[in-house]
Amino acid sequence: MRYKVLLIDDEPGALEGMMLWIDWERLGFEICGTSGNGADGLNKIKELKPDLVVTDIHMPLMDGLEMIGAWQKDGDRSVMFVIVSGYSEFEYARRAMRYGINHFLLKPIEEEEAEKELEAVYRELCREHEKRSINLIAAHEKTVCLLKKAAMDEPLSPSDLDALQRLSAAKAAWNFCLVQCDPPAYAWMRETAAALLREREAMYLIDIDTHSFGIVYGYAPFRGAEDEAFRILESLSEACASSRVFMATGMEADTLLELRRCCKTAKEAVLFNFYDTAYGRIRTYDSVRDQTFRYHYDQVRLIDRMTGALNVLDAPGFAEAVASAGQSFRSECVEPEIVKKFVIHLMYRMMDYWKELGTEQSERLLEACRPLPFGMSDAVIHLDDLMDSLLACGRGTIELLAREQAQKSQGIIQEINEYIRAHFREPLTIRKLSEVFFLHPVYLGQLLIRKNGIGFNELIHDLRIEEAAALLKQGKLKNSEIAESVGYANYGQFLKHFEKRMGMSPNEFKTKT
Repeated sequence: MRYKVLLIDDEPGALEGMMLWIDWERLGFEICGTSGNGADGLNKIKELKPDLVVTDIHMPLMDGLEMIGAWQKDGDRSVMFVIVSGYSEFEYARRAMRYGINHFLLKPIEEEEAEKELEAVYRELCREHEKRSINLIAAHEKTVCLLKKAAMDEPLSPSDLDALQRLSAAKAAWNFCLVQCDPPAYAWMRETAAALLREREAMYLIDIDTHSFGIVYGYAPFRGAEDEAFRILESLSEACASSRVFMATGMEADTLLELRRCCKTAKEAVLFNFYDTAYGRIRTYDSVRDQTFRYHYDQVRLIDRMTGALNVLDAPGFAEAVASAGQSFRSECVEPEIVKKFVIHLMYRMMDYWKELGTEQSERLLEACRPLPFGMSDAVIHLDDLMDSLLACGRGTIELLAREQAQKSQGIIQEINEYIRAHFREPLTIRKLSEVFFLHPVYLGQLLIRKNGIGFNELIHDLRIEEAAALLKQGKLKNSEIAESVGYANYGQFLKHFEKRMGMSPNEFKTKT
């Protein structure tokens, strides 16, 4: 580390000239300026902020000792001093020790002695710097702990309250920005925020829970977006735009004693990010303070519509049901945790389907999707992304079930047709047939169409009229008896279907045959 040095003598640059042979850089120093008297030297110390001042004693306007005393009385920072004096002035220079000065250079300045003294000064500066750093870190951590207690509504002692009041005086207004992160983004996001806040005045990062943190910040309320605190928050927002991160600020307060309210209102505001369309935006409590969530919705209707589409393997119908549910949640502004529970419930039901199948593909799909519902309750996620996950899960379920039923149907389609031929005279329905073969009626109907080229009802009537025609040719039974024997309880229905298929009435058919 390199420290800045200010040289002060009765002529600007004179002291630097006496020490031309010193390799300041090698010793860890750089000369930041020179001055020709103590009064100007005070101004240069304020302006240049040196770590070390090397000064002569005798100077016009204000001598070196007077300058040191004035700085130690009114100066705003710690500075180390080295006194330069002649042999005849050495006893006089010892009086400087009352100011805590214990480093001296004697005129004429000798290279070896000067370098040895400056090396000792450098080591002392390093120790002081390390000590200040440790003290600053300790003080900062103490402040952070205090702010966390205030934000989380933990008990505060009288000394805590006094400390908060003193800290509040630094800014006219204070607030709390909550940052919620999806687990994979948390470590990077916190590190980014810490880097942006490092050495920023009146801005503190406090950890809230596993995947969220808060930023306590003070600002000048009338400067608004031009204030440095807002620029830092906006920089953080821009940095996390590509990650799943929610940010929200609470209700402004004029004292840190009200930090709990700031934190509480930030938590209320951040929930509304669920209905946003992008991540990383900063939502303010003022923008949502008049909005409320609904806690009741037509859950049965939404579930029945989705499960109904799943049961009949209707992928487009399922997609429409998911889109409709998303629109309903958004228009009614249903509380986000309730929406998450709804989606998790449906996903678990679909995963139960996969477990029942027990196929290799269902096991792979189960393994791929199992983490979704487990982590969804704490996930930072928008409504649209949540519904996309549900849609993907439903499509996978329908694909699995359709493939499984297709494989099963290949072996039993002949058996189904044989059963129909044996029982078409009975009041057979597609639902009754589905119960016999344990297939969904809609899927069974589609399967028969693909295999036979006609629907179930058409097939039943074809078989009945075919047999009726054969009986009419025999001429042993009355038309009504034939109608009843092939399965028609209503003669008018028999007549309609016979004429439709044969192009003539039963009597005309008898005459022609």
